[in-house]
Formats: sequence, structure tokens, C-alpha cells
Amino acid sequence: MEEYDREDASFYDHYSTGLPGDVEFYVAEARRAGSPVLELGCGTGRILIPVAEARVEIVGLDRAPSMLAVARAKVAQLSPKVQRRIRLVEGDMRDFDLGRRFTLAMIPYRAFLHLLTVEDQMCALRCVRDHLVDGGRLILNIFDPSLEIIVAHRGPLGASLKLESEFVHPETGHRVLVWDTRQYEREEQLLRQYFVFEELDEDGAMVAKRFTPLVLRYIFRYEMQHLLERAGFAIEALYGDFDRGPFRAGGEQVWVASRA
Repeated sequence: MEEYDREDASFYDHYSTGLPGDVEFYVAEARRAGSPVLELGCGTGRILIPVAEARVEIVGLDRAPSMLAVARAKVAQLSPKVQRRIRLVEGDMRDFDLGRRFTLAMIPYRAFLHLLTVEDQMCALRCVRDHLVDGGRLILNIFDPSLEIIVAHRGPLGASLKLESEFVHPETGHRVLVWDTRQYEREEQLLRQYFVFEELDEDGAMVAKRFTPLVLRYIFRYEMQHLLERAGFAIEALYGDFDRGPFRAGGEQVWVASRA
């Protein structure tokens, strides 16, 4: 599991903007569950802060200090009432003890895929279960692996670069191009990915270049179901998007499970 450094964290919100409807979905589920809610892999607070603004008490846990620093800076700008509903904790979702139980635990935006072994996945799920009240629910989303995309990216890492997006550097005001290269290792179900950031000055000349690695372990539908059931969860629903549409292979897996 890679940790983000300071500059990676400051860039994160500009190139990693989530999935259509995910914030609204998680806020609605948090309101339904009521306080307190737990978010694992809370990052810079993209989902955590709207949940707190919806009058739900939430604890956010993340193992990257730099991401939490960005989240804390955002929280400091909120009203005192909203701030009091938020607690940020540095910790590892595989092994944590918060000394309380929650009505709902959330692992948004594919954060569960940072766990690279079955042992790590099971440790995290069992730890989450231990932190839920009876009947408490876990909601997480991951991408569903596309065999066509996996085959298309079977070449060496760096063989091809794709321009993904661009943004304005938060400190220099320069234009930043975001390039992506990836490789799928089918035997270990690993996605190895690099984001390449090229900072351009006013004349279009490159003044800085930065590489951010990312390693994820992708999970197939029935594999994820098996993990949840082994960890003591009962499946309530599997959606294919945040409008609660049906699951479609190669799309998104949005799981809702309860503590059995």
C-alpha cells in the first residue's frame, strides 16, 4: 500500500474526482443510518465533509498523513458545528481499534483495492465488522475488472501514455497535464499504474515532471461476495452504479452488506 507524499496529496482533489453520484449516494446512506458513521480511506475528506454537513457524526480513518493534513485544512474552514461532527484518525484499515461501534462503515472510491492480499482483505473486513453495531451495514465500491481492458494493457508498464486530464497547479497557477500508464498482472490480479504530472509555464514549456505510482488488486464479483460472507456479512445489495442500477460486468461494484 503506497502512501501519498505532500505534493501528491495537494494534487489529489484535482485529478481524482470520484464517480458520478457517489457523494450523494454515501450522504443518503449516512443519513439513513444515523450517527455515528465510519469512513475508511477517507483521504482528503471529499465524502466525509458532505456527510458531516448533512448533520451526521463521522470518523474518518486514513493511513496517509499527507492526505489527512489536506482534510484537516478543509475541516478548519468549516463552521464549528460541522467541525464537531468530524474526527480524523491516522490508522490502517487492516488493524484499528476506535473503542466504539458504528451504524454504518463506508469504504468509498475503490479504497479497498489498496489491500493487496487476501489476508489483508480479510483482516480489514473482520476489523470493520467488529466496529459495527448489530445489524450495522458496510458499503463499499470497487471497479469490476474488464477482461478487454486487461488484455489491452498486457504490455510493459510505460509502453503507452494516455492523457487523462489537466488542472491548474494549486500553488504556482501553472497548467498541469495528467498522463496515465498502466499494466495488469493477471496472475496476481494486480493493476500497476503511474500518473505522470507535467507542469507547463505560460509559454507551454515543461518546468516540472512528477511520477505517482499506484498499485491495486482488482477483485471479481463473486470473489468479493465470498470475501464479505467469509468475514461475517450478509449481502443486501449489489448495484452497478450510484443510481442503484443493476450490476453490469466491467462497470462498478457497489456492495451493501450487513453485520450477520
